[in-house]
Amino acid sequence: MSSEVKMITGTGIPVVGNDIDTDRIIPARFLRCVTFDGLGQQVFVDDRAQANGQHPFDQPHYQGATVLVVNGNFGCGSSREHAPQAISKWGIQGIVGESFAEIFFGNCLAIGLPCVTADSETVKQLQTSLHENPEIPMTLDLEEMQVYCGELQASVFMEDGPRNMLLTGTWDTCGQLVAQVEAIRSTAARLPYMDWGVVS
Repeated sequence: MSSEVKMITGTGIPVVGNDIDTDRIIPARFLRCVTFDGLGQQVFVDDRAQANGQHPFDQPHYQGATVLVVNGNFGCGSSREHAPQAISKWGIQGIVGESFAEIFFGNCLAIGLPCVTADSETVKQLQTSLHENPEIPMTLDLEEMQVYCGELQASVFMEDGPRNMLLTGTWDTCGQLVAQVEAIRSTAARLPYMDWGVVS
């Protein structure tokens, strides 16, 4: 199965507000989990409780959305990798925002979850469109660096390095290791300090 990430299609979900930190995305009490399974159910759990069912992640018409649209400095705060995992486990495959915290961006890249930026007016238009029509089709095209939401089309941005990693599948470091296992064994066998007698 290819790990290239080139285009995400589906519908979108807006979460409005600047400086939404990782503790709001996934509270610290959920960091004790052994695996990331089940984190999707807990994404924004405290915000959702306070909103009494009115949070976008609880509203029926946003269920199944694949693109999250956020504002500035999204994912700030602590560097927990559980935050992008929770978003991904809920079903989000790409995020469009005004800006992202650097460590959050890196943690998203490490799981193949693209974070692209757009100007504030574009983000506002996207969020408004999704509020008015949650079923409007949405596409994030990483090859053309465009986002489509109904009749709206706008440019998005991502640095060339991360973008190329997503387009070529090289973001998947574990997958690369597995694919090169024979070359790794060959190299290791030539190293004088490797004792393969103890390796099963």
